[in-house]
Amino acid sequence: MSPQMKPLEKIDPRIGVLVRVSPLIRRIVAPNSGPFTYTGTGTYVIGRGTVAVIDPGPADPTHVEKILDGLGSERVSHIVITHTHRDHSPGASLLQAETGAPVLAYGQHGAGARADLPSDLATGQVEEGADMAFRPDELLRDGDHVRGPGWSLEAIWTPGHTSNHLCFAFAAERALFSGDHVMGWSTSIISPPDGDMGQYMASLRRVGARDDAVFWPTHGPPIPKPAKHVAALIAHRKGREQAVLACLEAGICDVPGIVARLYTDLHPGLIPAAARSVLAHLVDLADRDMVGVDGPFNAEGRFFIPSPTAHS
Repeated sequence: MSPQMKPLEKIDPRIGVLVRVSPLIRRIVAPNSGPFTYTGTGTYVIGRGTVAVIDPGPADPTHVEKILDGLGSERVSHIVITHTHRDHSPGASLLQAETGAPVLAYGQHGAGARADLPSDLATGQVEEGADMAFRPDELLRDGDHVRGPGWSLEAIWTPGHTSNHLCFAFAAERALFSGDHVMGWSTSIISPPDGDMGQYMASLRRVGARDDAVFWPTHGPPIPKPAKHVAALIAHRKGREQAVLACLEAGICDVPGIVARLYTDLHPGLIPAAARSVLAHLVDLADRDMVGVDGPFNAEGRFFIPSPTAHS
């Protein structure tokens, strides 16, 4: 997540309180605020009486208890996961133990990671980490629906932040639950090899072309003008890509050097995240034959712009 992007607005996160935010949507925020989670993980409840829960959050029994306290006698029929980072999916097993509801997701973590890239592309913690123990009861694919009384969620496959990332369209309110694909306070980390900048940009274009009235991200406030917001995210990434290319043209050819040039006021704790972002851009540029590399394809490699005659 980029520290350069400011939140859309100030919000009261209402930690531990299930708050109705629309006729069929409620939200409760987990007590896991931090540099990669903003005020905490926003867990959503869809419907009335018989409900779905989206992203029950970290492995925090207290957060799950607060969800159930807020629901009272209502029944959880489905537990739905946008993706498998530890601030989103571990709470599913705790909630399932209390409700018996099936857990639905695209799949386990890393199943779609790129096999042509090493797993140790960069070092340092850059987000909340992978939930490697996660196993869904049911797999969701693009266009699948999760239904309950008076509500229906459509799975929209949006790889990029992770290879198993799903957004969920809620047609009844022209809403999209955007997970970490589009957030209300920051850009998303793209961390290869499971994260993929090319896929992320394609997924951004896809959701940006939708006719949703609002996005509900897992972190940060709602996004009331999603098409405009997504266009700004695309422009931000395109600008970062051009800045990376400018570094290479100036003879700054390694990831640490590019990070130092582009992120001049960055908190030291966020440097690994910036390195991942730069590397994700370099991988994408290499896929498009705009960049080459001498040495390993990681923070130690030296990247360059190929000569126009290199393939002649």
